[in-house]
Amino acid sequence: MIVETDPRRQGILILDFGSQYTQLIARCVRESQVYCEILPYDAPFAEVEDFDPAGLILSGGPATVTELSTPRAEPELFEFGRPILGICYGMQTMAAQLGGEVENAHHREYGFARVIQSHRSVLMDGLFDDGDGHSDSGLDVWMSHGDRVIRLPEGFNPIAVSENAPLAAIADEKRRFYGLQFHPEVTHTSQGRAILSRFIHRVCGCAPNWTPENIIDGILENVRSKVGSDQVVLGLSGGVDSSVLAVLLQRAIGDQLTCIFVDNGLLRLGEAEQVLDTFSSQLGIHIVLVDAAERFLAGLKGILDPEEKRKAIGRMFVDVFQEQASEIERARWLAQGTIYPDVIESAGGRSTNAKVIKSHHNVGGLPESLHLQLLEPLNELFKDEVRSVGRELGLPEEVVDRHPFPGPGLGVRVLGEVRSDYLQILRQADAIYLEELRQSGLYESTSQAFAVFLPVKSVGVVGDDRAYEYVVSLRAVETIDFMTADWKRLPYELLARVSSRIINEVRGVSRVTYDISAKPPATIEWE
Repeated sequence: MIVETDPRRQGILILDFGSQYTQLIARCVRESQVYCEILPYDAPFAEVEDFDPAGLILSGGPATVTELSTPRAEPELFEFGRPILGICYGMQTMAAQLGGEVENAHHREYGFARVIQSHRSVLMDGLFDDGDGHSDSGLDVWMSHGDRVIRLPEGFNPIAVSENAPLAAIADEKRRFYGLQFHPEVTHTSQGRAILSRFIHRVCGCAPNWTPENIIDGILENVRSKVGSDQVVLGLSGGVDSSVLAVLLQRAIGDQLTCIFVDNGLLRLGEAEQVLDTFSSQLGIHIVLVDAAERFLAGLKGILDPEEKRKAIGRMFVDVFQEQASEIERARWLAQGTIYPDVIESAGGRSTNAKVIKSHHNVGGLPESLHLQLLEPLNELFKDEVRSVGRELGLPEEVVDRHPFPGPGLGVRVLGEVRSDYLQILRQADAIYLEELRQSGLYESTSQAFAVFLPVKSVGVVGDDRAYEYVVSLRAVETIDFMTADWKRLPYELLARVSSRIINEVRGVSRVTYDISAKPPATIEWE
């Protein structure tokens, strides 16, 4: 096993061929306590060499190897001397590039399939077991392919077969090249995580050193090296990302840190008071409170387009920080709690094929007029990794387990124009929803929950009178990485209670709905 003190060295490099599951592969690697990064499939080989991976994973993708113009792995990868695991399209292009043959299958496989072991392999030996000790009982896997490998390259053996894929898994043990036609990264594949763990630890020899303790040590060292004696300004929102970052920075640079908490008028009920109590009173972190509610509301007047709202909020945040930072001697850095999904969804990663899903002030760079350098120590971490770091730092559970709250706040949960009366309705409705969720014991098992204000009126009956009043929609999702999400199946009794309370206690609301959209095609937030 590789012994390496820096958990970022000798990790796994994932080359992305456009699969919807690429981020899930990364999550599986991280859960094996091994660092990984994602590069586009056509990244220059020099970048691969610079990363110096212990092993490579070629992701799936929507293309077909049977066409000449579709993506191919760089040929140097197969001469690199490192283990390679090809998944779905990754297996097909590896087979084709090494002298095998791929065809368009007459019978495609989408969904569950059963694979049977055909040859022994370090990758899957002992995993074809239904629990009764029958090693040849087969394995339930998740398939999603129209092409299949029909002739192996020299040196490969089949290690698993399925009804429609006679080469469902292949191996060249000498070169440590492996291919899986199915997707081990999805939860539908039984033993999928075990197969990936085999490749990561046993084949590649990676040590399980991507731990919260090592992550913290690496961040502290990096921050101190970058910042030196400069002052750092942190935009503290009270969410788990900025909260964890605040504690990390305080530990790294002490009184060189100034946290700025901006009350932009887009906060939840009692949020400003809660943040000040936790971080100033309990944790002793220096916080400057800026009351900019009227400024933000004035700046958002008349703006209906969601993208324009986000950009306007971002500009105003930058302006506020510029004003505050100018008053701090030797302030040279603006720290932000940007995490890996933010970077990915804002097309800030290295993938050449990335599309912007959402935009934030904290992923779009900083204007030159700010005269501050950007410090983003968490931008390699997924949300659950940030939470693990927070627990290791000793943050209160109510902070660590707090549901995500977007940078633009309620500004993107009030659809259309942001008005103070709309915000007041939303704050009350959202507070009732979260209160009931906590009392039911379902808050912690829910990844994210919130209310949305819809600026449309529907007919209702208030008392004995016919009335047209506003609509509030409730949203709750379950997710691991926030890249994909499913709607939370909350009990009807809970939803009924929340709806009744909102309609009875919040003036101006006569209808409550529940959002049952998954991500994709929807996003978690509404705007």
